[in-house]
Amino acid sequence: MVKAWSVEWPEGLLPGDAAWEEITRQFVDAENDILITNEMPFGFWQPTRRPFDVHAAREWAALHERALDTLSRLPVAAVISSRPVFTGNRLVNEGFVLIEGRYDFLHQKHYFPSEAGWEEESWFELQRPGFDVVKVAGVKVGMLICTELMFVDKARHLGKAGADLIAVPRATGVDHRMWKTAASMAGIASGACIVSSNRVGSRPGSKLVFGGCGFTVDSDGFEVSATSAEKPSIALEIDLALTSAAKCRYPVYVKEPDPTDSIVPTFRTAS
Repeated sequence: MVKAWSVEWPEGLLPGDAAWEEITRQFVDAENDILITNEMPFGFWQPTRRPFDVHAAREWAALHERALDTLSRLPVAAVISSRPVFTGNRLVNEGFVLIEGRYDFLHQKHYFPSEAGWEEESWFELQRPGFDVVKVAGVKVGMLICTELMFVDKARHLGKAGADLIAVPRATGVDHRMWKTAASMAGIASGACIVSSNRVGSRPGSKLVFGGCGFTVDSDGFEVSATSAEKPSIALEIDLALTSAAKCRYPVYVKEPDPTDSIVPTFRTAS
């Protein structure tokens, strides 16, 4: 049975530093497992303010490019993560999987917040739309990157496509209420397990604090476990019999409306 790992990794993480060496030691017995990292895990979080900073974006993208080799050497079957990729105008937030050193595209982030600390709308764009399911280490996997978890229709779509696991890299603050609620709804709507990871800590001199608390949710929408400072990595066993059975239960089995029936929302005054 494959396990999927959730983690909380420190803000400002660099490949090969002391924190990275400690991270590596946490997975010595995980050679058959899938690791889901936090969102764009290396270096300090950059899209904290407007306008888009081309120089910072280039450096952040280059750091993640260099870190791919380091990620690929973790002692796990597969690493699912995301990274900033410079497009010439802005960045894309690209989800990917590393299997035996091979890089495979998974997904690009579609939904971008626009507020202090998370000014992603002005930093990122979308170039490859779509929410697809791929097989990773014998498990059908879909991906929702951070804010995308809030859109339950996307989780439902991935479940309908057969996902056993939805990987959710995050970069979120200290209030976990919305994220855990959204993850439970994603599990209920999809019949898939939800495994989410988050960065933790803050940049020196910054008021922006990332809250850690990676978590796992089963295919019935129940939270199973969460990371902490004492336990920065946790694993969830993905039981394919259970995720398959969940696809047959309410509300996952409920049929979609006929796409040929156009439903246009209207406004009217009640009489």
